[in-house]
Amino acid sequence: MESIFSLEVVGAFIGVLFIDLILSGDNAVVIALAVRNLEGNVRRRAIQLGVAAAIGLRIIFAFLVSFLVQIPLLQVVGGLLLIYISWQLVKPEEEEKEVEAGSGLWQSIRIIAVADAVMSLDNVIALVAISRNSEGEPRVWLVALGIVLTIPIIMYGATILSDLMDRFPVIVYAGAALLVYVAVELMFDDRLGVVQSFAHATEGYHRIAAVAVAAIFTAIALLVNRRRQTSIT
Repeated sequence: MESIFSLEVVGAFIGVLFIDLILSGDNAVVIALAVRNLEGNVRRRAIQLGVAAAIGLRIIFAFLVSFLVQIPLLQVVGGLLLIYISWQLVKPEEEEKEVEAGSGLWQSIRIIAVADAVMSLDNVIALVAISRNSEGEPRVWLVALGIVLTIPIIMYGATILSDLMDRFPVIVYAGAALLVYVAVELMFDDRLGVVQSFAHATEGYHRIAAVAVAAIFTAIALLVNRRRQTSIT
């Protein structure tokens, strides 16, 4: 049994916390926007039920994803999806998407639940991927801890996170680079025979490849964003 204080586990925990901070902020913002027309106890109730819906969806998705990553080729698909999620984090924003505000308690909860169903999946895929042990199996307790940590982040973190990311964009780029790194390692661990043969032939270079891909991704994202800012000005 591995020690929870080993360097690998501590590193995985820090990664889980970082991913939670980056990916849970959107949930918090959606909840805040959906309940903006409500007042007093109704607003507090909508926020509580919205957070409960987000956590419930994460638990369901965590169970499904932990099972699905054992199927050949799906870790490659999951890795590609993580890279797509990373690009969504850093891509230039074209126009702000309006989040509908609910006119009542249940309408607000419905809006929150639909949005959470989309956003919770990317969070869980990242958590499962980053919490894997040396055998490639997800650490269930670490995934569960990551889900628990999302509760205060979603409830109280929207304003703080938005301000921090506006002031220090490097936080977003670092989070996206970490996701890309995890994505590449996830793909190397796929159960598909061809992938396993390739992974075996390149053993010892996986982390170097993951770091290189993450660095190239970050450089491209910075270049695209800089060009867009130059064209606007």
